[in-house]
Amino acid sequence: MADEPYAIELRGICKTFGSIKANRNINLTLKKGEILALLGENGSGKTTLMNMLSGIYTPDAGSVFINGAKVTISSPEDSAKLGIGMVHQHFKLVENFSCADNIWIGARDKGFLLKKDRYKIIEDMASEFGFEIDPRKLVSMMSVSEKQTLEILKVLYYGASVIILDEPTAVLTVQETRKLFDVLRRMKESGHSVIIITHKLNEVMEISDRVAVLRKGEYIDTVVTSETTEKKLTELMVGRKIELNINRPAPNKTKPLLEIRNLTVLNDEGSVAVDDLRFYIRGGEILGVAGIAGSGQKELCEAIAGLRHVERGKIIHKGRNIAGLPPKTIFEAGIAFSFIPEDRLGMGLAPNMSIVDNVILKKYKYGTSPFVDRKSGRVEAEDIVKRYEVVTTSVDAPVRQMSGGNVQKVLLGREINASPNVLITAYPVRGLDINSSYLVYDTLNAQKAKGVGVLFVGEDLDVMMELCDKIMVMCHGRLMGVVRAVNTNKEELGLMMTGALDLVNAKEDKPAGIAVDSALTLEEWEREIEAEDKEVDKND
Repeated sequence: MADEPYAIELRGICKTFGSIKANRNINLTLKKGEILALLGENGSGKTTLMNMLSGIYTPDAGSVFINGAKVTISSPEDSAKLGIGMVHQHFKLVENFSCADNIWIGARDKGFLLKKDRYKIIEDMASEFGFEIDPRKLVSMMSVSEKQTLEILKVLYYGASVIILDEPTAVLTVQETRKLFDVLRRMKESGHSVIIITHKLNEVMEISDRVAVLRKGEYIDTVVTSETTEKKLTELMVGRKIELNINRPAPNKTKPLLEIRNLTVLNDEGSVAVDDLRFYIRGGEILGVAGIAGSGQKELCEAIAGLRHVERGKIIHKGRNIAGLPPKTIFEAGIAFSFIPEDRLGMGLAPNMSIVDNVILKKYKYGTSPFVDRKSGRVEAEDIVKRYEVVTTSVDAPVRQMSGGNVQKVLLGREINASPNVLITAYPVRGLDINSSYLVYDTLNAQKAKGVGVLFVGEDLDVMMELCDKIMVMCHGRLMGVVRAVNTNKEELGLMMTGALDLVNAKEDKPAGIAVDSALTLEEWEREIEAEDKEVDKND
């Protein structure tokens, strides 16, 4: 009915942190039984707004209405009682508990004893919405998509009629994303309302009914998805026209900067994370690494950068094996690494330090003076803030006070400024808005043009196929295949990511229906590696 109250209505919501106005007079509506996408650049206030709905923050001003009634949300418990559940980008699960027990421990009025039928209850609920999950499986044994499924089941079990999802497809394969979207459509049909925070415009167009746009903490507009385009949405987000094209200049043919031979690396638990991997990083080329989260990408990057022990194998640079050497020794050997890790506030930057201090931290060990050069560090920090449009109160403010996207910009700027000849990037645009993401793509292409070898670990297959020259696919630490980006598609990459298609170890010819030159590309790599092996052997 036309006069039916909204599932959620926000009126004049404001939230300030010190001098930063995160939300200013936000007016937003969510209809019953709809999927609403929430878009905005980094620092536009999307997560802050949703955190107020989930009870993590409370508004400084404004009103919240649930089903037409004015409410006060002062805690996550208040939010849950009102039927609101939020699935955060970083999961909140107990690794040593089963699926069912992770749900059960947070249930209200469950009593002191675990019920024997809890597995059946969770199994029936999962089946109702089309989820595929084993209620008895331990979280520590689950894939990323299974953990996300569990988080959604948790909020549904607790009675949520409004589900908020923060970047739900960030680490999912194409096939897993389709399954998730099928589930969301089924939830919508059952009367649930869904809010998705995402930066992937193609997914916004596919799954949402309406799109709400925020810009610099202010509400801009809500549009019907079927009546808009990706280009129009981008203009609403940024405030100006922007071209959504990734340039891919032809690579310059040079010899490999690094050759990785039969590399085996263990994870933190002592299990094999990278299993007998063999490839090379060529200067003037962007090599993509695709794989489901946890397939060994993190350990691979850290091993190449000298931050993780190499169990077996070699990393060859100009005939010298640098595997296992500390970063300073690698630098002295003539290879300048820049590493943009997945954990930007743990491994990448010191969260309690300022932008200036984090810039200085990168290079103070390699200086010739015992004194820290804070003047040049400040100049570089201010240049990074200006060039990458970092939203911050000051270059002296701790980086932990910035949004995740702005932290990523600082890390990227610092690593690029180090003038590397090998650049290792793990999810460099994760959490970045569209405008910032394209700035990163242009920056990586500029490094490629300078002859830098770029290893690009990514999660958006559309981007990888546009940006990278070749794509290496990993599954459970093993190489599944190498493809030229211009000759592949998402379905084939997805099959390799799940291990359903193995072009490296298959004894038979290329499977029917595979329209890529993967086998040929792999043979080319092997021939070039063999030639390099002979050259290295002569120098040994």
